[in-house]
Amino acid sequence: MTAPQNTPAAGDISGRPARPVRFEDPARNAAYWARIDRIVDAAPPLSDEQIATLRGIFLSAAREAA
Repeated sequence: MTAPQNTPAAGDISGRPARPVRFEDPARNAAYWARIDRIVDAAPPLSDEQIATLRGIFLSAAREAA
């Protein structure tokens, strides 16, 4: 199974999808998302076992909700 491709929002050069506005102040909002990006970029990649576990959890939750 391949990972879905996220297309950037218009004008977004980071390659990340558009983000919700967390703070009304644009500078504070940009600083918030920059911090999130740094944290995500520093995290190690998930192992195949971790990916399979997460898929199972989300699939189970989707079945329960249906």
